[in-house]
Parts: sequence; C-alpha cells; structure tokens
Amino acid sequence: MRLTHRLSQYQRLYQQLGGAPVAITIGELAALFYCSERHARTLVQQLQDQGWLSWHSQAGRGKRARLHCLKTPDELRAAHLQRLLHNGDHRGALEMAQLDPQHLQELLSPHLGGQWQAGSPTLRIPYYRTLEALDPLTLTGRAEQHLVATLHAGLTRFMTGNPEPQPDLAHHWQISEDGLRWQFFLRSQLRWHNGEPLTGQQLLQTLGKLLQHPRSQPSLASVAAISLPHALCIQFDLQRPDYWLAHRLAELPCLLTHPDSPGIGAGPFKLTLNEPHLVRLEQHSFYHLQHPYLESIEYWITPELHAGSAYTSCQHPVRITIGPQEELALARPVQRSMSLGWCYLAVNLRHGVLSEAQGQKLLMLIQQSGLLANLPVPNSVITPSHEMLPGWAIPLHQANEDIALPARLTLLYRPPVELETVTVALQQLLAHHGCELEVRYYAGKRWQSAEQIEQADLLLADNLIGESPEATLESWLRQDTLWRGILPDSRWRDQQQRLQRIQQLPAQQPRFEQLKTYYQQLMAAAIITPLFHYQYQISAPPRIHGVTLTAYGWFDFCQAWLPPPVENQPQPPQ
Repeated sequence: MRLTHRLSQYQRLYQQLGGAPVAITIGELAALFYCSERHARTLVQQLQDQGWLSWHSQAGRGKRARLHCLKTPDELRAAHLQRLLHNGDHRGALEMAQLDPQHLQELLSPHLGGQWQAGSPTLRIPYYRTLEALDPLTLTGRAEQHLVATLHAGLTRFMTGNPEPQPDLAHHWQISEDGLRWQFFLRSQLRWHNGEPLTGQQLLQTLGKLLQHPRSQPSLASVAAISLPHALCIQFDLQRPDYWLAHRLAELPCLLTHPDSPGIGAGPFKLTLNEPHLVRLEQHSFYHLQHPYLESIEYWITPELHAGSAYTSCQHPVRITIGPQEELALARPVQRSMSLGWCYLAVNLRHGVLSEAQGQKLLMLIQQSGLLANLPVPNSVITPSHEMLPGWAIPLHQANEDIALPARLTLLYRPPVELETVTVALQQLLAHHGCELEVRYYAGKRWQSAEQIEQADLLLADNLIGESPEATLESWLRQDTLWRGILPDSRWRDQQQRLQRIQQLPAQQPRFEQLKTYYQQLMAAAIITPLFHYQYQISAPPRIHGVTLTAYGWFDFCQAWLPPPVENQPQPPQ
C-alpha cells in the first residue's frame, strides 16, 4: 500500500524531528529519506497536502526551511486503521497494524468487540497468544479446537447444549439389526468453502486417510471397510458393533477436510486469513445448515500485551471478554458455567515405583490436607472436584498408616498454568512425609508418547470434556497416550477388552453405566483422580447478544449476533 509506505516514511521523519518546528534543508531531508532532493521535495509536498506537516521554504540554495510535524504517527495510524476496518479492508488493516506491533492493542481497542463494518456484522476478539496450525489431526489448544469445529463439518455434529450427535453432512443414518453396517445419507448440493461441489467420493478419500492416521485410527478401530454404495451414501462395515460410532464421527479427529486441500472445510465459517497477528473467519455462503448471524469473526493476537497478567479477560483461557477497551467497564458476565472437564493427577503403576496402595495413601494425604482448597488461585477461576461427572463421585481414600511413600518420586506436568501451583503444594506436602518430589515440566498440551510418560511416577494435566461427556471419556481411554504409559500390560489389555464389550451394547444407558463403573474402579485404585474444574466465563457489552457457552468454554459463533446500527437517531432534548 502506498499510504502505508508513506506512513512509514513519516514515522522516520517524526522520530528524527519530533513535534516541534525545526529548521532544515532539502538536502538534509533527502539524506533522512535516502532519496534524491527532487524526490524529497515531492514527498514533503504530498505530506503537506495531506495535512500531516507544514513546510515553509526560503528562496536561495542551501537556505533552511521551517518544517513542523502536525500529527503523531500513532494518530495517523489510528485514523487510517479506522478507515480500513470501516471499509472492510482487513488485509490492509493487518498491514497497517504490523507497522507498530507494540501499539497494536492501542490501535485496535476502539474497534474490538461487535462492529458493523462495510455493512456487515463483525466480531473482533483480542487474544492472548499465537494460535497453532488449524489442523484437526495435530492441534492441541482449546481455542483451536473450537475454531476447527467451526471451520469443518463431519458426517454428524454436536450442537451446543445437546449431548446427542446431530445430522451434519449426513441428513440421517441407519443401522443394521446386528449393528455391523451403518449407512450415512448425504445432503444433496453440499459445497466446500471454495464453492466446489462436495462429493461422496471426496469424503471416502478423506475417511480412508483417517483410517490410517494415528490420531483418528483409535476412533475407527472397529471399521472393516468404508464404501460408497450410492453417490449420496457413505457405508461403514464393522468388524464388531460400535454404538458410539455416530458420536465418534462428530469428534475432532473425524472432521472431514477436503482430500486435496486440508485447510478447506464445509463448516459454518471459512478461514480467509491466517497470519500471526490476525485470524479471520467469514460466513460460508453455501453452508448446508442454519447460517450464522455474524458475517465475520477476527482474532487479533497481541501476546506481548498479556505477558505476566493472569486471571483477567482474554489474558486467561477461561476468562474471555468481548469488547473494546472503553467498553470493558460496561462488560458484564453473560454466561458462566463450571467445566465438566478437569485437571487430574495420574499414578503410573507401569513404572513400578508407586504401588496401588501407595497411590491411595498419596491421594488420602491430598484429600485430608485441604491442598486443593488452599491453592493460591482465585476461587472464581477453579473449583476443587468432588465428581468426575455429575453422579460419578470421587472416592474418599483410606490407607494403612503403616504404608510409607517412596523416598523419591518424579512428577511430570504440562499446561495449564495453574498446575505449577499444584506441584509446589505437593512438594511441600510430600516433604512432610519423607518423600522428595522431583518436578519436570513439558510444554506440550498433549502427551507425546508412552515412553515419555513411563519416566514419571505421577502425571498432572487437564482433560477437556465435550458436549457428550460419556462419549468424550470413552474416547479419552482410546486416544490418549497416557493410558498405554501408566497401565501395566495386563490392565491395558483388560481396558481394551472392556471398551470393546461396552461399545457393543445397543442401549445407551447400559453403556453409560458400565463406563461409569470402570472409571470408578480407576479412581478407587487412585490411577486417575480429578483435582479441580475451571469456572468458564464470557463477558460482553450490552449490545452483543446470543453469547452461549459451549462445553469447552468458548462461545458458539453460530448463535452470537449484533443489532444493526441505528442511524439518524433523534437527539434527546436539551
């Protein structure tokens, strides 16, 4: 952009001369701009015509002229950014903001939250960290999971507040009496984000890749073959019945991307810009379900502004505030909920240092000490866990007083940040009982391998729970490397066999009950114990409506809406 380049030149001038009048020659200006004297005269005239500076020259070669910079670069950038955003030129706005990333928040602040730009409702969200690549098979972050579920469709889909899988690319499905054949009937005239028709053959290609990928393969382990008996029918033939299949196909690893361009999906929003400072989503005009109310959503990413600031606004992953800086005082919580997911402590029985009885002793010490209730974290952010899911009570452990803990234990933990406070409290607690706790940190948001896990006696991490809690917990046992790393071989084989038996129960309630029984056994053995839940909260100014929390703590992009601006409002009487 020529204007952006001119702003950069003006900033160089302002940094050298400041905002006071100065005497300067055209030759000195040419040296400052690294150009000829002729070009320097042209540039100064252009800047004066735009009202950025005043220039009064004197007759005679070498005479000094009077130059006065009339506006600060920040003022010019803010005005220009406002014009670009108002006109819907988001690429230009991104280039504008990158001129001065240190002041990005100041420039953006008046334009965050809900705005009508170029006649379309746009929601701009300030975000506290850079986003991962938006690949359903590799991402780990909670915000990224929410984004990808917005960008991509599956044969089935979870809707906010509904634990049952709903039709998505398939308008319905039918199951054979023996549970071994599932047929998903596709909607007609489906389209990808690029406008290209979506075909059953393309979905068959993508599903074939998912059968082989280590992230999605556990979800499809019972599938013997996938075929296309009709152009609008995807057929799954199973080795054994799996009555979780409709749930699995709605989960993140089984979302369906374009077979040749994985960044292209068929969800309610499409990705139009993915840069370090700006991620922009626009409504998919060919979407096959109810269209969102918002036209576009933008994440403006300013991580340097949030360093060291926890527990407020978007600076913390469970506290999100939508709105510009001047409206933050007006922002009120519009939705709160306690996450069904939790941060957990796992005991590694496979490593062999801790026995089951010692694990129970350790959990008893934690429960009796009140450690979780006294963590130096605001009560409004976390709540100690008493249940794994509603009705799945965490047992109170009793242990023989004669059982001693090992002299030394190793704990491995990964984000979220609150787990660091747990490690400090655990070190102090165990030291009182003659056990030295070595703490190691892993920066990833998902366990890397069984070999990594096998090196630790205790593991701390979090587990997110989706819209269908029981299905999420069943998938966790299948997909998470944790279990292969902490369970001895016999327990691992028993777990796989139990999951196979449970998945073959056609009725939902017996599946839920047997899964609950198995998790209660894991908790009774102290193998897995939820520690605390997060308190999700979304705040927004009064003019942003339809903000509805999802199970993962973000708000449903398809339900939020903005009232249109009212022009020519009558002024109140004086």
